[in-house]
Amino acid sequence: MRHVHFPAQRVARTAADPARAVLSTRRLGDKARWYLPAAVTADFLGAAIPVGLVFEAAQQVRPVYCALGAALAWTGVQAMRHRYASRVLGESRGVLPVVHDWLILIGVLAVARVVTGESTPRLSALGALVPALLITVACHKLTYRHLFAARREAHAVSRVLVIGEPDAAEAVIAHLAARTDHPYVVVGVVPVGAGALVSGVPVAARLEGDMPEAPHGDSIAVLGAVASHHADLVLVAPGVRITGERLRRVAWALHDAGLELAVFPGLVEVSAKRLETLTAGGLAVLRVLPPVSRGVQTVLKSLLDRVGAGIGLLVLSPVFLGIFLAIRAGSRGPGFYRQQRIGRDGVPFVMWKFRTMVVDADARKSELSAANENDGLMFKMRRDPRVTRVGRLLRRTSMDELPQLFNVLAGHMSLVGPRPPLPEEVAQYDEVELRRLTVRPGMTGLWQISGRSDLSWDETIQLDLQYVDNWSFTSDVDVMGRTLRAVVDGRGAY
Repeated sequence: MRHVHFPAQRVARTAADPARAVLSTRRLGDKARWYLPAAVTADFLGAAIPVGLVFEAAQQVRPVYCALGAALAWTGVQAMRHRYASRVLGESRGVLPVVHDWLILIGVLAVARVVTGESTPRLSALGALVPALLITVACHKLTYRHLFAARREAHAVSRVLVIGEPDAAEAVIAHLAARTDHPYVVVGVVPVGAGALVSGVPVAARLEGDMPEAPHGDSIAVLGAVASHHADLVLVAPGVRITGERLRRVAWALHDAGLELAVFPGLVEVSAKRLETLTAGGLAVLRVLPPVSRGVQTVLKSLLDRVGAGIGLLVLSPVFLGIFLAIRAGSRGPGFYRQQRIGRDGVPFVMWKFRTMVVDADARKSELSAANENDGLMFKMRRDPRVTRVGRLLRRTSMDELPQLFNVLAGHMSLVGPRPPLPEEVAQYDEVELRRLTVRPGMTGLWQISGRSDLSWDETIQLDLQYVDNWSFTSDVDVMGRTLRAVVDGRGAY
């Protein structure tokens, strides 16, 4: 049978009532209106005022014009980088993207400096731009905290309607429900074809297994589901019953109604940096780049590890001595604790820590196995009776991990990486868990900054695999910056 293609306008007219309902009920999940003016004002004044004051002190002939130019350049760079888009405002992007924008600003102003002949000393001019960086970061932190608090109260969230075959839709719903690092709340599901759903999410509509004879049948059902559940986004899960032609017709109706459509490609824990969109003969193709395993970034990582560990050991040597003496005074036994761990490619090594337990702790571990509070292969207890008084403080502040700088300097570990596992843990690893051994273990990592011992075994493994697959040098720098906050917070450290 020959397929007839209906233009988007005709589909929209056929489903006019559902579309009008959608347009009249959406935008319930909007973010606070002050986000945009606050961000623009902070960026503008954060650049204008310091530059104006510095250039005035340097007796530059046109300080006001320079201040205005720097402010317009900074807000312009942010706008060109889409930092003021609604989907970006208030979201956690870390410090590195802001630093990237700031470096672009320096390049822009360097060109302007040459063109205009501006003669303020370079260091003074550069110092005048530092407050713009700091104020923008602070503004991002403020809006993120406000947004996080709002989402805890079920405000400022994106209400999602999931479309897909029952099994595929259930998998997407379960994944989104298990994570809190996103703004999406599933408010309804539109199963394609027959099949039971056990997630408890309301069934907003149900599409036929095959494409309906009436081309606009799917569109009417989906638009009606969006209107009745006040959805902001429609997320389509992949499946054989959702053909390209079928998806295109639904997309026409949704876009004409002012709604966003997203397609889940079936990939989990793959960073957006590793994805490229291509077109081949009119087909949209998603290319997945391999994880970084060689090149300049790996050289930078090794350099950062060795230099950072060397400087750390030198600067912290008085702290090492104080901790060592406190441990020896608090309980009998050595100040350091050595334990065999498994490193990259399954190679064992001896890991160093400050001793936080009694000397016979390893022998008493079997006695406490029934009290293990972790649901996987790791052994964790919140109130482990083997931990000494000094050890509790060291664990709370993570200072017991400092001797691992020796391991980093020796090349057994990295500053950032997965948690180094015990041999008995590795002996029970399956094929998926073994993949975490393809990189060097680290003193800190996603596990450290995401809850540490409060995480389940599956969450720990998932974070380690996410690191292995999506590693980059800039992500390491970001993790090290966030580690400080995790150490101060102390959540999950016991």
